[in-house]
Amino acid sequence: MASECATEPGRYKPFLPMLLSYVASGGSLVVGSAAQLLTFAILARWLGVHEFSIFVAVTAIANIAVHLCGLGAMECLVRRVARDRAIYPQMLGHNIILTAASGAALVLIGAAVLPFFLKLSAEPLTNVAVITLMLVTNVVLVRIIVLVEQIFLAHSDFASANVVVVGFAVARTVAAALACIAFGVATVASWAVWQFVCHVLAALACIWAIKGLGRPRYCIVREELPQGLYFSIPFILRAVRQNADLLVLSLVATAEIVSSYSVARRMLESSYLSVEALHRLIYPGSARISAAGLHHALERVRKVLIASTAISVAAAVVVFVLAPILPYLFGQDYISLVAFVRKLCWVIVPMAIWSVAVEALGASGYHAARATVMGLGSVAGAALAAWASWYAPPVGTFVSFYVIEIAMVVATWSVFLHFVRHDREQAGRPEASARMVHEG
Repeated sequence: MASECATEPGRYKPFLPMLLSYVASGGSLVVGSAAQLLTFAILARWLGVHEFSIFVAVTAIANIAVHLCGLGAMECLVRRVARDRAIYPQMLGHNIILTAASGAALVLIGAAVLPFFLKLSAEPLTNVAVITLMLVTNVVLVRIIVLVEQIFLAHSDFASANVVVVGFAVARTVAAALACIAFGVATVASWAVWQFVCHVLAALACIWAIKGLGRPRYCIVREELPQGLYFSIPFILRAVRQNADLLVLSLVATAEIVSSYSVARRMLESSYLSVEALHRLIYPGSARISAAGLHHALERVRKVLIASTAISVAAAVVVFVLAPILPYLFGQDYISLVAFVRKLCWVIVPMAIWSVAVEALGASGYHAARATVMGLGSVAGAALAAWASWYAPPVGTFVSFYVIEIAMVVATWSVFLHFVRHDREQAGRPEASARMVHEG
């Protein structure tokens, strides 16, 4: 694969193919992020403060639920298909079954519970219908679209994966512009219909795009069920971690501080896309190299670490320099925005460093260890962020962020090196080495 030329251990092929792949992958994520930011701005202006706050609440809940939808089956599709494309029909069927079952359960639970807390319409039945429609849109349909992106990544078709990312983001921006600017949509209930139609069309286009890769064979790959749960649980816990500080700040700080901090967090997530673009390229190849033991991927991981750190530093510098422009986009009411963004932007560096270790653990199939270190880090991080935000807002919030991410660097790399040593020792035993190769 062209994108792996410079990362295979012991090989020094030209860097240009990988660089071009990274630019395309990173460019697609950046364009997608910019389109999302524009969609965010359009909805914020046309829906108004009250309606937009409700939209954000539903979306936040959906962002947690979407990690449960599919029960982590997408990761095993990428990992297994990258190693053996003949297994694609089974892994696709496995994903469809789990996505449909878990998605239906999540929508039903949300439709039963959320109407007691969120009022999108004065009419009870309409309120339930709108909430249900938004859950189907932002959980099930989003999961289907992301699944197609992962299918292309599993087949090393990065160009098609990039088209999915950019196309979906642009489609949402066009839908928001048409709904709000052209047709004057000003309520969440009305926007929910537009959003649903947009996602249905995007999902149908994605399904059509993968029809040439083969039909699914409907079955449950039982050995991948726990692996999928191990993969998804850390993301759910991390979502809790990412909202603990915002929740506490909303109780003890002013609305301006909470708003500026939430925007700063969004900018941090956008800047991390430059690192995520690298991982998208590396993961399939890492899965193949580490099939016979994580120690085989050690040299590759070292090179990824250097690249990831350099990319994160560059991203932080860019955000720091461009921060004064943000009030022109979000408005002059965000008094603390520039300062908050500049204080938070450097967090991307430790995030990039520890993400290399967890991606390597995931690619090698060590999802239990990966889930444990990420899960415990998220739980401890949520507690620390909540306490620090309550005790000394907002300074305590920023300090806790750096403490958490640096601690994650130490924890994840300790676990990664432990399994490298473990696999190297196992490879030294003939019977264990043969078993590892057979299982890979």
